[in-house]
Amino acid sequence: MVDPNRPGHYPTCPFYAISGYYCPGCGSLRMVHALTHGHVAEAFGRNALTLLTLPVLAYLWVRWAVAARGGRPLQAKILQPWAIIAFAVVSVVFWAVRNLPAGHALAP
Repeated sequence: MVDPNRPGHYPTCPFYAISGYYCPGCGSLRMVHALTHGHVAEAFGRNALTLLTLPVLAYLWVRWAVAARGGRPLQAKILQPWAIIAFAVVSVVFWAVRNLPAGHALAP
């Protein structure tokens, strides 16, 4: 109902407000807004990591829904410790690179 690209409607990211640097989640709201309006390229430009993570989250949600319907706990191989650590490392690298001059294209 409200365009997140217009200033004044949503609060600034606390990390960005304090440090002046983008966090890994900065631009996610604008990414979702662009994606729901069919602007995939714009969504990618707002937050590439979140956009690329959405299919994995959708997969996990479907697996959880099927398991819950059958009364079983979620058992997904993608939730192994190595995968969680790998995602954490990718997030930290994304966080660092998007704040470097060379990674300006990853900034929201």
